[in-house]
Amino acid sequence: MMQAIMLSRRLLLAGSAATGALAAAGPALAQGRKSVLVIGMDISDGRNYDPGRMADYSPPLTNGNVYETLVTQEAGDYVNVRPMLATKWERVNGGKSWRFTLRQGVKFWDGSPFTAEDVKFSLDRLVNLKDQPGVYASNLEKVEIVDAHTVDLVMKDPASPLLINCAAPAFAIYSKKIVSANGGVSDASANTADKATQFLNSNSAGTAAYRMVSWERNTAVTLVRNDHWWGGKAPFERVVIRHIADGAAQLLAVRRGDIDAAFNLTAEQLDSVKGDANVRLESTTSLDYVYMTLTSNAEFNPALAKREARQAVAYAIDYDGIISGLVGGFAVRPPSFLPIGAGGTTAEMTKEFGYRQDLDKAKSFLQQAGLPNGFEFDLSITNAAIVGSNYQVIAQKVQSDLARVGIKANLKPLDPVNLRTQYNGGRTQSVITFWNPPSPETDLWASASIERVAKRVHWDVPQSLRDLVKAAGAEQDQAKQIQLYKQYQQALVDNANYIILLQPIYRIAVRNTIKNFNVTAAGWYVEMERIEPA
Repeated sequence: MMQAIMLSRRLLLAGSAATGALAAAGPALAQGRKSVLVIGMDISDGRNYDPGRMADYSPPLTNGNVYETLVTQEAGDYVNVRPMLATKWERVNGGKSWRFTLRQGVKFWDGSPFTAEDVKFSLDRLVNLKDQPGVYASNLEKVEIVDAHTVDLVMKDPASPLLINCAAPAFAIYSKKIVSANGGVSDASANTADKATQFLNSNSAGTAAYRMVSWERNTAVTLVRNDHWWGGKAPFERVVIRHIADGAAQLLAVRRGDIDAAFNLTAEQLDSVKGDANVRLESTTSLDYVYMTLTSNAEFNPALAKREARQAVAYAIDYDGIISGLVGGFAVRPPSFLPIGAGGTTAEMTKEFGYRQDLDKAKSFLQQAGLPNGFEFDLSITNAAIVGSNYQVIAQKVQSDLARVGIKANLKPLDPVNLRTQYNGGRTQSVITFWNPPSPETDLWASASIERVAKRVHWDVPQSLRDLVKAAGAEQDQAKQIQLYKQYQQALVDNANYIILLQPIYRIAVRNTIKNFNVTAAGWYVEMERIEPA
C-alpha cells in the first residue's frame, strides 16, 4: 500500500516549467512524450521532502517513489509485509529484535552500494531528528549492525508494533555517503546539527526506480530514471508532478493530453469524463480522511473549552449532505480517529455511536453548556483541494450547518504551509484538514490522537485512556483488540475534539495512453515503477 546522471540545466527547466510548456503544446506534445509521465495534482501543501521531516499530504507521492524501505505492502493487504530492501526477517534476541537480511546487489543512484551502514544511518537519523516522523519509530530502541548485509532493529517493547511501520515512508533508507556529504547527521545531535533538509528538498538519495532532481514550490517536482535501480529499467525517463490547484484546469489538461493523470477532480468533473474515450477512472476506498478539530483551550475559546459545546458542533453537522453533495456519494465515514478498515472499524460502528446530524440534540448540548443562544469560533482552512473538493467549500457547508443552531464559524483561510505550522504548533481554535496513514498499523492512529494531535487541541488526555490505547496495541487476540479500540473510539466521540467528516473513495482520471496505474488506499500514492506507456 505504502508506499519509487546529471541533467543539463535546459532539461531541468523543461521539466520543472512543465506548467506552461505542456499546456501550450497540447495533444501534439502528448503524442511525442512517451518517455515522460506527467501527473496533475495540488502540491501546495508540501513544505519539505526530507524523509525524516516530511509530514504533509502530497510529498509522499514523490518520496514513496524515490526511496525504498526494508519491507513494503501490497494494496489491499494491511496486515502482511513483503520484501523490498530486505529479503527476509525474523525475531531474535528472545523476541526483542527484528533481524533483517538485506538484499545484495542494490545500488544508490550514484552507483554506490547499499549496506547495513545506510540502514543504521537512515533510521538513527529518523529517531534523532526528533521531528514528527520520528514518532512512528517510537518503539525503536536502536539499530545494530550484524554484518554488511544484516541489521537488528531492537525494540523498546517487544509487545508493541514495529514491523509494519517499517513499510512507512518515514522509514525510507537513503545513502549515508550522499546525505552526510550534504550536512546530514544521524547521532544524538541531529535535531540541532543536521543541515541536510535543504539538499533533500530538491534531491533524493535513495535506491528506487526514480530520483528527484528538482522541486519548485507551487510549480512542479521533477524525477528522472535511476539507471542503477536493482529492479530493472524504469518505464519513463522523467516523471513530472505538476502543481495544478484547480480541478477544472486539471480536467482540461487530462482531456487535452497535457497530463496523464488528474488527482483533484470534483465529483461532477469525474462524472463528466465517463464518456471520454481517451480517459478512464481508477478508484479505491482510501484509508485517508478529512477531519475537523476543536480546541479545549479556554484561552483560545472559552466556549469550545466546554465538552458540551464541542458536542453541539458535532451534532449540528450534516455529514450525509457533505458526502452526497460535495463528493457525489463517493465516501464513507468512521466514528472517530480509526478509518474504516483499521482496527476493526466498520460503518456499523458509526451508526451505533458515531456523530450524526441531530439539531435538537445539538441545541440540548448548547443548553447544557450554558450557551442557549450559541457561540462563535474561528475555523482555519486552506485553499487547497482534497478529494475533489476545496477545503473552503467543505468549510462553507459546515458553517451553514452550524448556523442552524446559532453557532457561528468564522472562516479563516490560510496558505497550506501556514495552516500546518499553526495547527501543528497548537495555535488554532479549529481546523479542517486531512489525515493520511504513515503506515496501516492501527496503533499509529490511536497513539497520535492521544499524543501529538491531542497537544494541538490542548486536550489533557486521562491516563485511563492512555492505558486503554497501550493495551489495544499490545493485544494479540484480534477480537479482544477490536473491542478495546471500540472503547477508545467511544471515548473520543464523547470528548468531541475530533470530528471525522468523510473517508473518501478515491477516483483519479487517467489517460488510456498509460497502463498499470495502481491506486492505493493511501490516496496520495501510486507505484510509479509499475506505470507504463500503453
